[in-house]
Amino acid sequence: MHDFSLKLQARTATGKKVSAVRKEGKVPSVVYGGQAEPINTMSEVVATTKIVNTAGRHSPVTLDIDGKKQLAIIKDIDFDPVRHRVRHVAFHAINKNEIITTDVPVVLIGLGESAAERAGLIVLQAIESLEIKAKPADLPESIEITIADLATADDKITIGDVTLPAGVEFADAEQDLDLVIANVYEPAALEAANEAAAGDATDEAEVASENGDAPEATTEEKSE
Repeated sequence: MHDFSLKLQARTATGKKVSAVRKEGKVPSVVYGGQAEPINTMSEVVATTKIVNTAGRHSPVTLDIDGKKQLAIIKDIDFDPVRHRVRHVAFHAINKNEIITTDVPVVLIGLGESAAERAGLIVLQAIESLEIKAKPADLPESIEITIADLATADDKITIGDVTLPAGVEFADAEQDLDLVIANVYEPAALEAANEAAAGDATDEAEVASENGDAPEATTEEKSE
């Protein structure tokens, strides 16, 4: 596990004044937990973007808040919808002995190199992440699963095939081990399934149009 760290400064600017913080090249943030009240903070945009991209929402980050160290995990990230820049980060303080529940990405190892793919079949990933629990020091950055043994259209990888690292458990004690993580498909069968799915979507859209139904649009606005 990498040791991620980020320097934060306490900030007093809130509400509409936060725009001035961003103009200074800093990202406003807040640290919840570990104290009576949340702490409003800010950090350099380059360093913050790097942490967001590398630690994500599943790896612990050591925060240096004006010289005081605090272990935390990223709980929420707000991106500018136009510029795709990090606008705000919410951290949740944690204890090194605390059991953390979080989602970690599933990474398929050997894509393009399996016997199935060499035979002209297609391997598709069905589950992108798994919810696990562990102490911060034991949290993996990802769950890696090899697809080297996939050879025929009948082969698949399920959650039951996953070997979790030491100290790591599934968050759900009754996790369904039969859920499929990766499937092997014949190209023709996959194309037929995609065409059928597209046809169903078109039929539903036509029915909605005839009934005068329109999708509802919602807008979420985050404020300090």
